[in-house]
Amino acid sequence: MARRKTNHRKRYTADQKKNILETAAKEGLTGEQVAKRFGVATLTFYRWRGPVRGPKAKAATASKQLGKVKIDEQAIRQAVRAGVARILPQIIHEEVAQALAQMVGRRRPGRPRAA
Repeated sequence: MARRKTNHRKRYTADQKKNILETAAKEGLTGEQVAKRFGVATLTFYRWRGPVRGPKAKAATASKQLGKVKIDEQAIRQAVRAGVARILPQIIHEEVAQALAQMVGRRRPGRPRAA
C-alpha cells in the first residue's frame, strides 16, 4: 500500500515571527520577498502581519493605544448593522410565511396533515 505524503509544516517560535516581522517592516519587504528570504509562505506572513488598511486595521490601531484597552464603538456598530442587514431579510421572509400559513390554515410544505 502506498504511503500518503504528509504535509510537514514548519513551526515558527514567537521570537522567530517577531524577528521576521520586524525585519520585513524595517526593510519594507513584500510578502514575496519575505517568502524568498525566510522561507515563510506569503499567506502566512500576511496573516502574521495582520490588516494594514481598512476598518479592521484602524480598529486594531485604536485598541492598541497607550497599552490601554480601547473599544472602537463605531466599528462595533458598523459590524452589528452589517450582520443585521445580512440576516434580517431571511428572518422577515420566514416570519411572514409562518403568519400567512397560520391565517390560511395551511401547514408548511413537507409536513403531514393531522388526521
